[in-house]
Amino acid sequence: MALTPSKINMFTFMKLPSAWWCGVRLKYIDDKKAMTTVKHKWINQNPFKSMFWAVQGMAAELSTGTLVMNEIQKSGKKVSMLVANNKATFTKKATGRINFTCEDGELIADAINKTVESGEGQTCWMKAVGVNQDGVEVSTFHFEWTVKVKA
Repeated sequence: MALTPSKINMFTFMKLPSAWWCGVRLKYIDDKKAMTTVKHKWINQNPFKSMFWAVQGMAAELSTGTLVMNEIQKSGKKVSMLVANNKATFTKKATGRINFTCEDGELIADAINKTVESGEGQTCWMKAVGVNQDGVEVSTFHFEWTVKVKA
């Protein structure tokens, strides 16, 4: 059964309530790309009249993590997933609606195929770029995902 935005958003409500209450939602997913969205509002603001960096991080991570979950589900194996590292760059105040897009589905598919075939843990850096409604980049996040077949 394929992952859909409504299934992931329900998962977020049940398992990641802070992201859900801050307005983080998955809008699109396929085998190569996932897009999340979050709107700047009172509950997710910082004192500088823009979106708190951690809320941007939740939306960015969800765009990468859903691709990981999608590939794990497609593999039919039990695979653990964990963020080992992350780094972020902020280039503009995040106000209004911010969309985060990750287009690294093929990278994580390769890592999961390797861990399934070899039994060895794999790592994969995935990038999520956040843009405002004018198409201006506000932040870029990189997440190092680790995947390993469960024993």
